[in-house]
Amino acid sequence: MGICYGIPVNNHSPGTTKPSTPSVTETSNGNGIGSSISSTTTTGAACNNNVAGRIVTPNLKMFTLDELKSATRNFRANAMIGEGGFGKVFKGWVEENTYKPSTKTGLGRAVAVKKSNPNSDQGLREWQSEVKFLGKFCHPNLVTLLGYCWDHAQFLLVYEFMQRGSLENHLFRNGPEPLSWDTRLKIAMGAARGLSFLHTCEKSVIYRDFKPSNILLDEAFNAKLSDFGLAKFGPNSGISHVTTRVMGTHGYAAPEYIATGHLYVKSDVYGFGVVLLEMLTGLRALDSNRPAGKQNLVGWAKPSLTGKKKQIRKIMDPRMGEHYPIEGAMEAARLICNCLESDPKYRPSMQEVLDTLVKINDIKTRQERRPNSRNKSQN
Repeated sequence: MGICYGIPVNNHSPGTTKPSTPSVTETSNGNGIGSSISSTTTTGAACNNNVAGRIVTPNLKMFTLDELKSATRNFRANAMIGEGGFGKVFKGWVEENTYKPSTKTGLGRAVAVKKSNPNSDQGLREWQSEVKFLGKFCHPNLVTLLGYCWDHAQFLLVYEFMQRGSLENHLFRNGPEPLSWDTRLKIAMGAARGLSFLHTCEKSVIYRDFKPSNILLDEAFNAKLSDFGLAKFGPNSGISHVTTRVMGTHGYAAPEYIATGHLYVKSDVYGFGVVLLEMLTGLRALDSNRPAGKQNLVGWAKPSLTGKKKQIRKIMDPRMGEHYPIEGAMEAARLICNCLESDPKYRPSMQEVLDTLVKINDIKTRQERRPNSRNKSQN
């Protein structure tokens, strides 16, 4: 999990301070972070993966647009690695210690540069939200924001580069080798740790857009939550929810939020249940190309989640073959049912979800040990 500290950056070109830079200071509605973005000579916080996450003073590098153009070779088309509502994401290269643009592609540190779409109404709002939240959170299961750039109508963010891309790519797209049961559990536990950290901060944060495309994976398949454009502070003490305009991705948003605009901390738990179901089945939450009764994954699969082994096996991702412990799969199915409860008060907390996933992982470990134990007894 991660202790946080700033890393000095030496000899980089100073950021340009602009008096009218969009502010993310604390506001009367509680949506700020209590300190302004400013030009700085240090990078984003670094996390030690062995200790708990923390909230830190925002400490980000302000890049110039020219620096980011140079780092991405002028946002070259073959450097583009993703695209969403905010805009496009490009792979770039910077010097390891100074964060100046690298003189050569492949030299230094790889970064991901998110560039807003000038025609997107959500660009500025989501840019502010990303800086507000990721700028002050440091946790091994949250992607690290290294810096930002604001230049007229262009809003850019610079993150650590995640080598294996998104969970979505590995679950639903042809090409990558199918994820094993062990790897799926590892990813689920990492994402659960990230959400649990957000929910248990002194001022809780509701992520609001939990889905496979927002779960990024490093070389070792460690999961990190990205894209905090829709994140929102949770309710004050004694209040169950916040009321807000309904936003997010259809298929993952909790039913109470869609129906009323009431957003609970446990609205995120519902989204986690949907994604865990996708990881179990290898199917998207919504897919109009599937037969009519199967287009909505939750509606189709939910009756089987409380069934016997035979029913569970029928909905499991066939790409895993039978290389998973059926007892673990059944426990995961029960956990999904709990996460998908229609009333948020009956859903588990994310810490409870994580505890259950750890127990499921232990089931896998015990089953792996049994053959060895039998072999030893025969020798």
